[in-house]
Amino acid sequence: MRDFRLSALMLPLLLCATARPAAGQIDPERRQLLQMGFNQALDGRGPLAAYAYYYLNAPRFLAAKQTLRLVVAPGYADSELGFSKALGDKTDLGVGLSGGAFAESYTEIHQGRYSKEESFRGDGAMAALGLYHDFPACGPVPLAGILRAEGHFAKYKSDKTTDPAFVIPEAQSEVDLRAGLRLGGKEPVLRPNLAMEVSAWYEGRYRLEPMAYGFVADRRTESDSQLFWSRALLIYNKPNSDARFIAVLTGGTSIRADRFSAYRLGGDLPMAAEFPLSLPGYYYEEISAKHFTLLGGSYIVPLSHDKKTWTASATASTAWVDYAPGFEQRGRSHTGVGLGAAYLSPGRAWQVLAGYGYGINAARGHGNGGHTLGLLVQFDFQRADVPFFHPTLPNRGLNHLLRGKGPL
Repeated sequence: MRDFRLSALMLPLLLCATARPAAGQIDPERRQLLQMGFNQALDGRGPLAAYAYYYLNAPRFLAAKQTLRLVVAPGYADSELGFSKALGDKTDLGVGLSGGAFAESYTEIHQGRYSKEESFRGDGAMAALGLYHDFPACGPVPLAGILRAEGHFAKYKSDKTTDPAFVIPEAQSEVDLRAGLRLGGKEPVLRPNLAMEVSAWYEGRYRLEPMAYGFVADRRTESDSQLFWSRALLIYNKPNSDARFIAVLTGGTSIRADRFSAYRLGGDLPMAAEFPLSLPGYYYEEISAKHFTLLGGSYIVPLSHDKKTWTASATASTAWVDYAPGFEQRGRSHTGVGLGAAYLSPGRAWQVLAGYGYGINAARGHGNGGHTLGLLVQFDFQRADVPFFHPTLPNRGLNHLLRGKGPL
């Protein structure tokens, strides 16, 4: 994500400040997770991308109808206190606070080149108020509405590698408004067994003091940016088969998107963003787009006799993009493929995934084609005693998930 010329051992801890797990709805399940991820290019001058954080979701926190969601990373914290049925039987309320170091840092990547001289550090804080409403269910699948308002402050400073002639933005204050509809949902874990989601979203970002910055004021922050996107996701175990597949289709468009609000595609860090836009083999957030369509999927097969401990996966993603102003490059399509292996410990406490990615259309100095290695780790402190889906326990598995609040 960001490169501040710190030691390789400290980067995964400091860069995790940019990882913001999903906060779309109040999650009814108790969770305690440790998440870590690492994605590094084998060629080119890409930034090191990494995160590490502790995730806690605690229902019945202080009172029966209160739920605390807390994410803690070195230098950064994100929290939300949820109040069930605060505004009627169908509407919950959430109050959020977050902030810390490096959380607003910006990395400039143009035509496959990581521009350290145009990248800079950003620290920030945010306060939010959210409403989560349950609409009548479509059969077993819940339909939820989300309305969220955020007050956001960011302060920027030059890094050691920032060009002295590059004028960084002054401190920015903005108000963000988000509205969405979600059918179904996905657990906030590394690799859930079952999930289904169809969702549509709008987000408006309104800056109180838009300004010019950069080299001789060659770029600016817009007074407002309007974003519209949707996602369809399916994670499914085929009947009478030990294989599992994941399919995701995401598309978005924008009005007046600038460098801070453009869609950023690339890399393969599924827990580093609320809506990850993954392209294996690319630098993390390498592609800046004002409009995009991204289709991706994975096929997972068992390698061990118990069909759970060891698995292998094949992944592919393809994106069609209209570039954000200033980020145009040759060709509008980008495709990445990858291979991976995963280990699941007895009791499901540990999950470790290692993978290789090849970005077929990634622009590099030697021509097209980028290579990355990745490592993802999850430790589950709660450690369920039975699998998430079990035919003798109908209150767990997909039906239980979909009839609940549908956490991301």
